[in-house]
Amino acid sequence: MESITQQSIVPKRGAFQGVWNIIRFNWHFYVVYLVALVVLAILAFVLSGFWPWVMLALMAAATLSTGLSLWASYYVYDASKLYELNWLETPQKVANIININAGFDETSVLLAAKFPESDLQVMDFYNPEKHTEVSIKRARKAYPPYAGTVRVATNRLTLPDKQADLIMNILAAHEIREEQERIAFFKELKRVLKPNGEIVVVEHLRDWANFLVYNLGFFHFQSKATWLRTFKAAGLQVKTTHKHTPFLTIFTLSHGNAS
Repeated sequence: MESITQQSIVPKRGAFQGVWNIIRFNWHFYVVYLVALVVLAILAFVLSGFWPWVMLALMAAATLSTGLSLWASYYVYDASKLYELNWLETPQKVANIININAGFDETSVLLAAKFPESDLQVMDFYNPEKHTEVSIKRARKAYPPYAGTVRVATNRLTLPDKQADLIMNILAAHEIREEQERIAFFKELKRVLKPNGEIVVVEHLRDWANFLVYNLGFFHFQSKATWLRTFKAAGLQVKTTHKHTPFLTIFTLSHGNAS
């Protein structure tokens, strides 16, 4: 277990770091968007009748959709102060913290600064055979892992029972796409959680708010009903649920039978 007091100075986040990460890790989508705009513009120029108006309407719709998704990303990851962790309603003195990511970790160094007297274990369940998104591969190249990060499987965290006071899952658990694997993962979290400990899960939901800004991209998220079903199947109880912006939901879980 690595003491988080050993970490170096916390790097300051740039004003647009979150939205810039979205663009550079998913640049292929924006290339497709620009190519589509060029094609539609050419068609609007060469076609006649009502077709130019159709092409212009498609260009406007594509631009609006792309602009909304980038605005939402800026709002959530930059303007909302998500990474200041002030929304984390946890006592400052926490003996053991586990932070789990899916191959992209922006939060461990921040938790280290917030809980300087705690012990932090960072775990990465990224599996290139299961988690095949190119954006994660690009993010892993851009951001080296936190010092001492341990690679784990979703069904085995290689930790003894009842060790953690606090387990953090910030924008990571949704990468476990298969339901039974996701349930097994949360059963593991329950196993290593102390009887009075907490699990914090931060996720976008597959809901109307995220659909309006991310369009079909909201299918990458899980619905609230799916998360509640997962927690219940793992034997976890939802203590609190609250929003951080309309687009992020924070679940706080504990031992017990989910209702």
